[in-house]
Amino acid sequence: MLLTKQSRTFIAVAAFLGATAVMFGAYASHGLALWATPAQVSQVQLAAQYQLFHAIILLLIAVLGSVFALPAGSKRLLTISQYCFTLGTLCFSGSLYYLVFLGSKLLVLITPVGGLLLIFGWLAIIISMIFKQK
Repeated sequence: MLLTKQSRTFIAVAAFLGATAVMFGAYASHGLALWATPAQVSQVQLAAQYQLFHAIILLLIAVLGSVFALPAGSKRLLTISQYCFTLGTLCFSGSLYYLVFLGSKLLVLITPVGGLLLIFGWLAIIISMIFKQK
């Protein structure tokens, strides 16, 4: 099995998101409480948790999309889900990290946009599986 360039790209993105999620989660558990409030620690833990969950699903979709022969509509929707998960994670988790580490509420309105993108990613998977196999 040969992976497409797109699959390799999303696998690399998933690995980056996974690695940074572990780093943020570890810092939230071991060092953040030295200067942050308990609410801020909780925000970073939530951001890291969502980031890790969506890194795993992004990795899974990238691999499965390359392994199985799917109808064109399904593949398109899985690609859309990958973009939604990537952008949604960056918006959701990234805005929470920004809020805690930089102390700015500038991006606070992006957090729900990220959440919506994550929801759309999951819905795209559901719809992609509705397409009939040939």
